[in-house]
Order: sequence, then C-alpha cells, then structure tokens
Amino acid sequence: MRIIDLLSPEKIALGASAADKEGAIDLLVDLQSKSGCLTDRETYKQAILARESQTSTAIEMGIAVPHAKSACVKSPSLAACILKEGVDYGAMDGQPSDLFFMIAAPMDGDLHLEILSHLMVLLMDFNFVSELRAASDPKTFMEVIDKYEAAKFPEEVPAETPASVVETPAAGPRILAVTACPTGIAHTYMAAEALEKKGKEIGISVKVETQGSGGAKNILTQAEIDTCDGIIIAADKEVDLARFNGKPVLRVPVSDGIHKPEELIRQAPNAPIYHHAGQVVQETSNESLGRKLYKQLMNGVSHMLPFVIGGGILIALAFLLDDASIDYANFGTNTPIAAWFKNIGGVAFNFMLPILAGYIAMSIADRPGLMVGFVGGALAVSGATFASPSGTSVSAGFLGALIAGFAGGYLMLGMRKVCDKLPRALEGLKPILIYPVVGLLIIGLFMCLINPIVGAINTALYSGLEAMGEGSKIVLGIVLAGMMAVDMGGPFNKAAYVFGTSTLATMAAGQGSDIMAAVMIGGMVPPIAIALATTFFRNRFTEDERKSGVVNYIMGLCFITEGAIPFAASDPLRVLPACIVGSGVAGALSMAFGCALPAPHGGIFVFPVMTNILGYVVALVVGSLVGMILLGLLKKKKA
Repeated sequence: MRIIDLLSPEKIALGASAADKEGAIDLLVDLQSKSGCLTDRETYKQAILARESQTSTAIEMGIAVPHAKSACVKSPSLAACILKEGVDYGAMDGQPSDLFFMIAAPMDGDLHLEILSHLMVLLMDFNFVSELRAASDPKTFMEVIDKYEAAKFPEEVPAETPASVVETPAAGPRILAVTACPTGIAHTYMAAEALEKKGKEIGISVKVETQGSGGAKNILTQAEIDTCDGIIIAADKEVDLARFNGKPVLRVPVSDGIHKPEELIRQAPNAPIYHHAGQVVQETSNESLGRKLYKQLMNGVSHMLPFVIGGGILIALAFLLDDASIDYANFGTNTPIAAWFKNIGGVAFNFMLPILAGYIAMSIADRPGLMVGFVGGALAVSGATFASPSGTSVSAGFLGALIAGFAGGYLMLGMRKVCDKLPRALEGLKPILIYPVVGLLIIGLFMCLINPIVGAINTALYSGLEAMGEGSKIVLGIVLAGMMAVDMGGPFNKAAYVFGTSTLATMAAGQGSDIMAAVMIGGMVPPIAIALATTFFRNRFTEDERKSGVVNYIMGLCFITEGAIPFAASDPLRVLPACIVGSGVAGALSMAFGCALPAPHGGIFVFPVMTNILGYVVALVVGSLVGMILLGLLKKKKA
C-alpha cells in the first residue's frame, strides 16, 4: 500500500502550533478523527499514548512518527503536520520535533509496520524532508510524497504514473546486503535506505534485504547471491549465513550501515570469503574477539529473558495472593492459588540459567552446542561434583552457567573441527551419536571439576560472614547486601541469602532478623536501580533494555534480583559496581535503622510484618537512587 493513498489534504496541517508533546498528539488525533477513519477518538489517543510510554517514536532531524493499532480504527490512515516551532518529543539527539506523521492501523495484520518502513526509507532522504518543510500547502505536500515514493518504490507505481519519475537502477557491480537490528524497526530500514541511496550516488547497484519485526522483506534470491560481487551484513543480531557460502561477506554493526554506507559498499567485494560446510561454520570476518563474545553472550541473554520475566511475574503474583500470617517460612505457597502461581513461575525460573548457557554455546558451535550448553548450565545450578553427581547444596549459579555456556560452545567447536578429519562414511554419525555423547561426557567432567571450586569459595564466604558476628552490624549490612548484588543468584548471592535465612531459626516466634532484612534489601536494590536508570537515563540504554527495565520495578519490589541479570551480563564492568554500591548503602541504612524481618522472602508483601517499616523504605529508596545515579554516570550514551 502506498503512503500517498492513505493521505488526503484534510489530514495535513502546515504551520500548526502545539505547546508540548501531548498537544502535538491531540492535533494529529483530531486530523485522524475528522477524516472519519476512527470510531472513538479517545480510545485511539490512549493507544498512541500507550505506545509512547514504551519509548518515544521520535527520530533524528526533528521528525516523529507516532503510530498505534486499535480496534477503533475503521481503515488504515495517515495524518501529517508541520509545526511552526518544534516540541520536545523525546528524540535521541535531544532536538525538538516539528515534522510529524501519525499512522492509524486496524488490529488485524501488521500494516502499520509496512507503512512505517516505507516512511523510514523516505525520511532518510534529506532532500525529501527539505521539500516537505518547504511545501506551501497540503496539495504540494502530497505531490512531494508522490514524487519521491514513486522513485523509491517503482514496483508500486500505478500504470498511469509517468515513467519519467521512476529512477532506473544504477549500472555496475552488484552488492547485496542484509540489515537487521534487535527491534527490527527504525535502524533496520535506515541502514537499508542509506546503502541503496549511496549505491545510486556512486553508480553501484545495491539490493538490501530487511529483516524487520514484520518479517524479511525484499528477500535476496539465490540467483542474485550467485552472481553478486559482495555481501554486507549490517546487523546487531544473528543472521543465517548458510546461503552465502563461498561469497565475500562483510559483517558490521547496523549503525555502520547508516553512517558508513560508501565505505561498506566499496569494501564488500574484497571481504573475506565465508565458508559454511554443513553445520561447521568457519568465520573469516573482520569482527573483533570482543564483539564476537558480546554477540554470543547476547544470544544467551535474549533467549533467557522471557523465562526471567514470565517466571518472575508469576512468583510475584504468588506473594500477592498469599497470607504471610499462616507460615512465614513458606510464604508464597501457603494458599492453593499462591502455591499454583509459585510452582509455575518457579518452573520457568529453573530453566533460566540452562537456557542462558545453552544458547551461548549454540551461538558458538551451532546446534551441537545447544545440548552441551544446556546440560552444563543445569549442572552449574545443581552443583554436581565427582563425589556427588546428583548435586550439592552449593550451586555455581549465574557465573557457573556463563562458564558452562562459553566452555561448552568452544569445546564443541573444537570437537567438530577434529571430527572433520574422520572418513566421510561417518558423516551421518556425528550429529546423532558422536557430538551428543562425547560432548555430554566432556561438559559433565568439566562442570564436576569447576563446581567444587565454586563451592569452596561459597563455603569460605559463608564462614567469613559468621566470623564477623556482632563486631559491626553496619559493616555486616554493607557486606551482606553488597554480596546479594555481586552475582545475582550465584555463590556470593546464595552465601549471603543462606546466612540470612539461617538467622531466622535463632529468633523467637514472630521476632525478625536484622540480618535477613539487610540481605533482602540488598537483593531488591539492583533491579529497582536499573529500572530507575532506564527511566531517567534513557539514552544509556537500548530500546529493548528500556522496555525490559520497566519490568524490573516489579522484580525489585518482589525481591527477585535475577531481573537485573540481563543488564549485568551485557555490561558487567559498569552495572555490577553501581548495583553493589547501591545495595551496600541500603544494607548499611537498614542495619542503622534497626529494621528486622521475620520472613525469608516476599519483598514489599512482607513489609507489614517488618520492624521499622518506614526506616526500611527510606533505606530502599536511598540505595536505589545511589545505584541509579552511578549507572547514569558509568554507562555510556547509546547511539
């Protein structure tokens, strides 16, 4: 569907005025409503505001593209306006927005994504934007869109459109490209447009396949791949490269596709040859080791995230629906409905670390790495050793799963290279017998060797905490709370938690433990600090991180520290210090205020049974703010 078909002069306002972001939204919603495409103006406005609450739809150059799907939209529609003075719309470059396109789409299908991708391609053209801003009336505004849309998307031009407005493809060597970003919306299409536009300027024909959130578009054919001179992969997520076997492949971040299109086009024919033999991937790309490790880690984190969020929310519901007065020690499972939610959420949580390890290993060694990494992560959680294969009370936790993922992946990669030397007659046995059996034995031996070392560290930490005793309650609060943020579910975290829960056994019925209170507040601060940082330091995080950050408010308030793991895993050198300091401050204040807790878990849901609840709230707020400020100072701005 063409953009021009969704516009009409009565849905275009030039030289309009708006006091702020909501005023601009009201102006555009009114244009949509007056055109008759809406059955309920207010419902559609709320859908727009809900989309804006996730992340601003403003892009650079003073442009914003608010959009929403709603049942009140009778037919697809587009409204546009240019303001006399721009308003703050939350653009990443900090500039006010004055040029707006608002998309209204019905609930069925993903038409809004197709329209959005068309708009992004056009809006990347500086001349197009300049001519729009110079338009004297709505008719001229539409003529500008018609002219450029016909040039950019000639396959959609009606038969009666004059051929003179359709640009012919540039001659010269053919370059193919694939663009993809984690969200699959803006940067995917911006990179594609930049590459195609630069190709036309320098006389090199470029075709780009976009792997957006609505699926792959402009898909490269096998004939095009066979005859091309080079391939550019501008992506920040994994792209299937098997079809490019034997071709020069240049792999770069999606941002390079936007900012360095000419450099990439000229480099592509001389890029290293990509080899993909069966499942064995031999990469000769120019990616640094650090970037490769980062992408491998992100593959594990992105697959783990649904288990953290889904399981965490159900566990939080269990606490909300339970009655702590029945049995403090079993809070979360006292009532049947709470036990049901806790069990389902717990099952998802138990998969979290094996999934992390499995998909890290898979990104390194392809499918043979999945099973090895998954089992390695499960062995890390169980704490299996040679002396106790079924597991111990000491778990290697998060750090153990990371080790299992990378170790399992590279062990399998090495094994596959060794197996390449076997006779071809054994080719069919490798994936169904050699890889799973030998790989399982290797990861089992490796984890049983590693887990006792982690267990010894854990035991030493626990003994050290006991030795501190009554010497300094505030120092003990700092140490325990800080340990809860060190590895978020690993040996440090578990040592502090077990020590805290053990103090409850020495308390009289109904009496709280100040140590348990410090331990819980230390586990609550990291997710809350991260959630606050994604809210108030938005330019330090990616769009996906900002969306996930909102969930961490719930995680933190429910004492689910694991909600911070994806952020810590992606940037440990900045996230962990900020969380540790914030937790330490909160633990010290909790001890200083004499706060005490009689339950081993529950977050805000056990506040009613706590000693000095006001002091505890103050400690939690101060510690979270300290963590948030440090995150804002330590993390770099995202492009």
